[in-house]
Amino acid sequence: MSKNYVNTSDLNELINEIRLYAQLKTEYGAEGVGVLVSDARRALKSSLGELKRLPIDKALSQTEPNSLGSIRALRPKGPRRMWKQFDKQAYRDRLEGAWLGRMAGNVLGAPVEFWRISKMKALAEEYGDNFPPTDYWTRVPEPKRKRYKMSRMEEYTRGGLDGVPVDDDIAYTLLGLLILEDHGPDFATEDVGEAWLKYVPYAYTAEDVTLKNLQKGISARRAGNTNNPYCEWIGADIRSDSWGYLAPGWPERAAEMAHRDASISHRRQGIYGSMFFSASIAAAFDVDDPVEALKIGLTEIPRQCALAKAVRWALRVSPEIKDYADAHGAMRDKFGGMSPVHTINNACLSIWGITIGGHDFTKVIGETVAMGMDNDCTAATAGNIVGAVVGKKGIPPRWHKNFNNKIHSYLIGKKRFAISGTLKRFEKQAVRIHDA
Repeated sequence: MSKNYVNTSDLNELINEIRLYAQLKTEYGAEGVGVLVSDARRALKSSLGELKRLPIDKALSQTEPNSLGSIRALRPKGPRRMWKQFDKQAYRDRLEGAWLGRMAGNVLGAPVEFWRISKMKALAEEYGDNFPPTDYWTRVPEPKRKRYKMSRMEEYTRGGLDGVPVDDDIAYTLLGLLILEDHGPDFATEDVGEAWLKYVPYAYTAEDVTLKNLQKGISARRAGNTNNPYCEWIGADIRSDSWGYLAPGWPERAAEMAHRDASISHRRQGIYGSMFFSASIAAAFDVDDPVEALKIGLTEIPRQCALAKAVRWALRVSPEIKDYADAHGAMRDKFGGMSPVHTINNACLSIWGITIGGHDFTKVIGETVAMGMDNDCTAATAGNIVGAVVGKKGIPPRWHKNFNNKIHSYLIGKKRFAISGTLKRFEKQAVRIHDA
């Protein structure tokens, strides 16, 4: 399952040394600096071009297709649809639990995103917080610095929280709702592109590449496959939850919508991550065990794809993963060299947060954040699934009481949402999908 990645850890250092010595030799009056730098630039561009042209393993690509029909042909047996009728009462409580759970996990992880475990421990010790955290952080460094050009870092802390502060994990969930409202249940990937151009002001990694390609006039079908080395990273995964909310008890339909959305920016594991988690969330509206929801999610992606193998491995070794430290160590040993923003390694961390915490919501998101890596995303996903299982009543009020019924957003023309309003709007669209 793990790849034997070529060691590239010294490339940034090497390029930086070239830059520094070019400056130094210029200052010392050396001749020929410009020629050597041009040679280095040309060599790097040549290597990049050769890397892009390297042929992929055709046999592997057959087990990891991108088209929905081919993906479905390779998936294992599954329930496909669990709810034959829409249960409004069950849906409302579980939806609120999922949505609040997602936002709480995200807000807890946001100030310490990608932090080392030792650094998070030091922060907790400095201000007397528990670690793993059992509440929002008391204080964070650089409290006035803004995330996403809007919310100050202090707004993610216990004392500064007033509404759900801005984050892309939350913005993309809202965007999924807007796509359904604007284009209906049968929206196409082209409609996703239209929504991005309408609502998304800026993005990162795969989404940034895709958005810029769309702005250049590249079609939605090609935008994510043009100069995009991030296509297996976590971006589509963090857009998956809205599709689970909109197809409760119907994992196949959730995965189908996730595929249409993910295909604009991602390929292979990037697509499967979104399909897997959206199907898991949809299943979580019907089961009482979050691990069962994960197992159902697996039935909507190719059996032999790298993500499916990794998920099965993570579930198999989960009895050995007792806490955040075990989880981080197992992930590091298994996936050394993999980007910390990849779909696969972060999916395993979300899974272990769920297996460690079970129905204990606080333990689930606290342990997941403590694992590090892309921990606002992983905790949001884990909190999302467990929240759907336990409902709002299963989430301690301290995690959402200061949300004050408002969500801050950077989406164009949509700077604030009422939580109560989004719940009603999700329900309206979910009924529409189930009745279609």
